[in-house]
Amino acid sequence: MLTKVYSVTNFGLNATDVEVEVNVADKGFPGFGIVGLASKAVEETKERVKTAIINSDIEFPNSKITVNLAPADLPKDGACYDLPIAIGIITATSDVKLPQEKSFFFGELSLDGSLRHTKGVFLLAVLAKETGVKNVFVPRLCANEASVIEDINVYPVDSLKSLIRHLKKEKEIEPLNTVNTDDVLSDIKADFDFSEILGQEQAKRALEIAAAGGHNVFMMGPPGSGKTMLSRAMTGILPNLTERESLEVTKIFSITGNIPAGGSIIRNRPFRSPHHTTSQVGLIGGGSNPRPGEVSLAHRGALFLDEFPEFSRNTLEALKQPLEDGYVSISRAAGSVTFPAQFILIAAANPCPCGFLGDLKKECKCNAHQIINYKKKLSGPIMDRIDIHLNVPAVGVDKLMINKSTDLLAEKSSEIKIRVARARSIQTKRFKDISNVHCNADMKNKHLKEFSKLSDSANLLLKQAVNKFGLSARTYFRLIKVSRTIADLAESEEITETHVAEALQYRIRNNDY
Repeated sequence: MLTKVYSVTNFGLNATDVEVEVNVADKGFPGFGIVGLASKAVEETKERVKTAIINSDIEFPNSKITVNLAPADLPKDGACYDLPIAIGIITATSDVKLPQEKSFFFGELSLDGSLRHTKGVFLLAVLAKETGVKNVFVPRLCANEASVIEDINVYPVDSLKSLIRHLKKEKEIEPLNTVNTDDVLSDIKADFDFSEILGQEQAKRALEIAAAGGHNVFMMGPPGSGKTMLSRAMTGILPNLTERESLEVTKIFSITGNIPAGGSIIRNRPFRSPHHTTSQVGLIGGGSNPRPGEVSLAHRGALFLDEFPEFSRNTLEALKQPLEDGYVSISRAAGSVTFPAQFILIAAANPCPCGFLGDLKKECKCNAHQIINYKKKLSGPIMDRIDIHLNVPAVGVDKLMINKSTDLLAEKSSEIKIRVARARSIQTKRFKDISNVHCNADMKNKHLKEFSKLSDSANLLLKQAVNKFGLSARTYFRLIKVSRTIADLAESEEITETHVAEALQYRIRNNDY
């Protein structure tokens, strides 16, 4: 007997319908075969499905079973086809009936018949809404991912046995209530508060500008100067995710399995901090079946690359496209995928291999050759794409002494966040009619003339700086973008000489790199 069950396959960040055709033949030698461009993980489904059906007290047919995953030219990967294949076998050999309306079945089976947490459920729910599929049957552990999508019935399934009882109408599974995204979005929880960071006032101001305009930051300073602490406090001043941004991030986290069991949509802006031994594929994304890398997992959040020069040269050079375009394009024989990658890069480095070049108290032990080779690891094109360059010196002992007066003067992240949110609100209104431009850093050069009006004195100062320091055309335009953000923080429509002067001091101080 032939039966059809519907599921999905994920390629990139898009889900596609898959027909799971199951034929149980009375003639022929008993066997179990899967066709339809299935990966090794799908091939292993045979043993899981057979054992799960038997352990669910259901007779497994001693017949020739053929499973076709259509369309056959589309790669199928992962263990998500366990449930639809099992249901196909059961409905083909018993009185169990599938729902009359088209439904998606999706999930990995344990050997005891229970369903495991399976990645990609959010994309399945999005496809169900787009194609008009009303019912989706998914593991209970990841059902909350789909509960934020309206107009579909999400059935949280605990086990194969409970799903069979539902289909036979013996004990029906109650669908989850749709969750309003406004009810789950929350304030960002950062590891550190800016008030906890002693000294480094200039660095705090620079990070405020970066958060307000979406600008990339490079910090150079000796070990222990606070670069990591400053970076981890950054997410505490970023504005809350909007509903649209949250759904974008959730797609990426769902397909990579980064949403924990029982979790729903992503509430906080991502903060990713990969080790410097991370490969190019790990950072940028890729693989035979392309998966997002760290730059995409940091989408709408921050990517912190500590020990920046220690990353491989090829890995750093691969950052150029996402830094410039805000997305990553990966081409494979099966097709091309595009992953979003609009993030704030926070890169940190020491001034030399030992970290104490230029330190007034500790002697640098590196020779000139070591220092030159260390700095040559960062190419000019990469550094040119970073808007704000900071020196983060060691904090003096006087500022490290904690007392009530310094504690009262320290500005909290929540206070800085208000100014950042106000500046972002100005930018949202400014770019409301322009697609793919959400903050000042996203502006293309053609937008600068319309939205970044400079005063005569500001224009003159910028021209003098370009001539004196030999700045590139890219640097020139990025200086205007940073100046635009500083003006937004001051709620000034015109970019003045003061705004340009502050932007310049964040650009020309680290020209050794």
